[in-house]
Amino acid sequence: MSDETAAPAPPGSAGPPPSKRPKKAPEAGEEAPFSLVELADRGAKAALGPFAELGMLARTLYETIFWLLRPPYRFRLLVEQLEFIGVGSIFLVTLTGFFVGAVLGLQLVDGFRQFGAENQTGAVVGIAMAREMGPVFTALMVSSRAGSAMTTELGSMRVSDQINALVVLAVNPVQYLIVPRVLAGVIAVPILTVLFNVVGMTGAYLLCVEVLGIDPGIFLGRMQWLVDWPDVRQGLIKAAIFGGTVSLIACRQGFHATGGAAGVGRATNRSVVHNAIAILVLDYLITAIILGQGLF
Repeated sequence: MSDETAAPAPPGSAGPPPSKRPKKAPEAGEEAPFSLVELADRGAKAALGPFAELGMLARTLYETIFWLLRPPYRFRLLVEQLEFIGVGSIFLVTLTGFFVGAVLGLQLVDGFRQFGAENQTGAVVGIAMAREMGPVFTALMVSSRAGSAMTTELGSMRVSDQINALVVLAVNPVQYLIVPRVLAGVIAVPILTVLFNVVGMTGAYLLCVEVLGIDPGIFLGRMQWLVDWPDVRQGLIKAAIFGGTVSLIACRQGFHATGGAAGVGRATNRSVVHNAIAILVLDYLITAIILGQGLF
């Protein structure tokens, strides 16, 4: 036997030192451990991701405004998008507005009756619907229906090279695809907000007067006394900004979608989530700016 042949380890021996033991390969379905460099890279991407997304949105907004002011002006595409965003969302906005107003009236009457102030229900419903609930709920409904559809449509066009075909045909894709959708969102969402407010106040009136026994004259009188044009104007300003934001985020996600059908699905998911967050954040910022407090 050769001298180089390793002798068997004696009983009770610990075997070779840990540094010389072979590393265990990861089993099937088990991820390999990350190194510190990989962890740092993932952490940096997670921290800088929101800023990169804001940068892409700012670039998309700049290109949208730039091509909005340049001919040719495609009014047919604008009308088509107004029909899709506005007319197509009427049923959803109407249904949501009626039940939101009814629930709001029910909760307010139940709370105000504890200290004998149920006659103020009409005024509070009117202010809440005009300032906050109308524009926020309308934008959320438009985002869930029209925004997701816009992302899916543009994402499918991107992964199937239809957007590249527009470039080959010397048609700017931002002017042809994004500008009509963003402009239609700015126009349609305030109109839908007015519809939401009217239907919501109607739902609150029917529940409070016909079911809960509130005097109709007092309900309408308090509403007319406290709800003024500045309240409605505040809601319409929010609705216009929300409409443009919803369309812009939806178009940005779809326009830059990658990864085939799965990538389009992920882009649609991001579109709905980002729109919901943007609506709520913008709602606070706009309210604080209009009221002159809450920022600093």
